[in-house]
Amino acid sequence: MLKAFVARIKQGYRTYPFPKKKPSLPERFKGRPVISDSKCNDCKKCISICPTDAIIANGNKIELDMGRCIFCGKCEQVCQNKTIIFSREYSLAAGKREDLLLKSQEFKSAESLKADMLKIFGRSLKLRQVSAGGCNACEADTNVLSTLAYDLGRFGVQFVASPRHADGLFITGPVTTNMKLALKKTYDAVPSPKIVIAAGACAISGGIYSGHPEQTNGADNSVPVDLYIPGCPPNPYTILDGILRLLGVGS
Repeated sequence: MLKAFVARIKQGYRTYPFPKKKPSLPERFKGRPVISDSKCNDCKKCISICPTDAIIANGNKIELDMGRCIFCGKCEQVCQNKTIIFSREYSLAAGKREDLLLKSQEFKSAESLKADMLKIFGRSLKLRQVSAGGCNACEADTNVLSTLAYDLGRFGVQFVASPRHADGLFITGPVTTNMKLALKKTYDAVPSPKIVIAAGACAISGGIYSGHPEQTNGADNSVPVDLYIPGCPPNPYTILDGILRLLGVGS
C-alpha cells in the first residue's frame, strides 16, 4: 500500500489542464486547412487527387469542405505553391454544415447552446454514442476521452448505455442503410430537449463512402444535427473542444 502512495505522488496530477492550456499535439497532426487563393495557379492538381472530392473550384478560387476532408494531406503535397496547407489548429467543430466549407482563412467555430438549453445541459450532459457503421477509429478517439488524461467527466459530460438516460446522441460512421432505422429509434428514445453531435467525416458527409448505395451520406440525412466535428478520425482534443464550445466553455 505504501508503494502505491509513493508511486501516486511521483506521478503527480495526470489530467492535462485543457482547456486552460493548449494541448501538445504530435508532429504529424494535421489541423484546420488554410487556403491562400493568391498563390493558386489554377492547376487543379489538388482537386484531382482528393479522395473524397472535398476540394472544388469556384471560379479562380479554391474551396475546401472540411465535412468531406479526411485530412490526408495529399492536396498540400501536390501543390507547389502551397495554396492549401494544414495548420496546427485543432479547433474544427462547427454548428452548421455550411460553416465547414472553407472559402478563405476565416472560420466560424461552433457557438454555445442557447441560454435555455445551457440551463439544462450546462453542468450535466449525458450522451449515447451510436456507431452507425464506423470503422472504430472515431469511436476509439471518443472512448479515450473518459480516461485519466482527458477526464471528460470533470466537465459534467458522460457517455451512458441507454438513450433513455441520455440528453443527446454522439454519432460516428456514415449511417449505413442497416443502421438508419436503429439510429432513428435511438434518437426517438432520447427525451426532449436533446442534442445531436456528428463526429468524423463519415458521420458528416459519408466520408470515403460518400455516394455508396449502402450508406446515407451522414447523420443529418436521418436526424437533425447540432454540432459537426470534422476529422478522420477527429483528434480527441478536437472532439473535446467541440463539446466544450457547445457547453459555452471556451478553449
